[in-house]
Amino acid sequence: MREEHEQASGIKSKLSSNNVQGALDFLLAKLRSLNKIPENGIVYFAGIINTGANRTGMLNEVLIPPEPVLDYIYRCDSVFYLELLEEMLRECSTYGLILLDLREATIGMLVGRQTEVIKHLHSTVPGKQRKGGQSAHRFEQLRRIAIHDFYKRIGDAASETFLEVEPSELKGILIGGHSPTKEEFSESGFLHYELQKKVLGLFDTGYTDESGFSELINAAEDTLQGIDLIKQKNDMKMFFKELATESGKVSYGEDHVRANLELKAVDVLLLSEDLRSERVTLKCSVCGYENKRTRKWKSNEAVPAAGNCPECGSALEVTDATDIVGELSELADKGNARTAFVSTDFDEGSQLMIAFGGIAAILRYSTGV
Repeated sequence: MREEHEQASGIKSKLSSNNVQGALDFLLAKLRSLNKIPENGIVYFAGIINTGANRTGMLNEVLIPPEPVLDYIYRCDSVFYLELLEEMLRECSTYGLILLDLREATIGMLVGRQTEVIKHLHSTVPGKQRKGGQSAHRFEQLRRIAIHDFYKRIGDAASETFLEVEPSELKGILIGGHSPTKEEFSESGFLHYELQKKVLGLFDTGYTDESGFSELINAAEDTLQGIDLIKQKNDMKMFFKELATESGKVSYGEDHVRANLELKAVDVLLLSEDLRSERVTLKCSVCGYENKRTRKWKSNEAVPAAGNCPECGSALEVTDATDIVGELSELADKGNARTAFVSTDFDEGSQLMIAFGGIAAILRYSTGV
């Protein structure tokens, strides 16, 4: 950080140099006063942002993330790096992970972005080279018995781990490892029948210990994305079904959805992934005019300007801003509603953004709101 501060003094633009050094001064001061890093880590943002009407202001934010941040990232850029935090806003899904070859097996869980090793098993399967004095047939028999016993131990460990999870929370099971071992295990009935139904696929991995988890998840990326998209489509299908039957069990638009969230009547909160929305307080420093409004923009657009004062024509300033997506998500949590972030990569998801402003809800019952 100190090196970056020194290097920033060499930036040709004096304004840019001062802005970068000002942001680094804030970060250095915060780091000096930090006695202990919180359990989930800590996130600092510092920089100059556009506040509208061709005006800028310094933003200094300190956040404690809701999930552990495992990465150390320092980035000086024209935009804030938000990908890790945005990922935490997504619904956390739970998947079972099984890695195996004939030497070892690892059982684990993927919850959101975090993986956890639950059990690690070692086999007693002998190598293919038989000991002297044993017939080839006898050796192969003993080897097959050892393989069978090892597969059974893996199946039992999987049952002990995954059957403890609520069936509705366990979204699926990924099996990785070498061929043909993983295929033989999966096809031979060693998994509990309830778990077998949740197997999403078999994937080749070079490692079968903990280090193979990231390899397995990367290999299954397309499968996991497809499942998430199917869930989003089902949510939107239900929304349009209730809308068409005029059951009264849907709501859309920020005000109506907010009112239903406050009544704790929302079952599923639907938010478009493209939605960027905040409630701002605008004030004129010349005549004292003040107004509150909601401004929205798409993820690929710039933040709308604050505009000019309708009373005197002077530039308005943003004195307060509240993120609507975060606020509605918090209300959903308080009312035990599920929040679904919906992609615009399919027709119904695109309609959520275009026709309903990116905010809608499926209700538990009709409220008339």
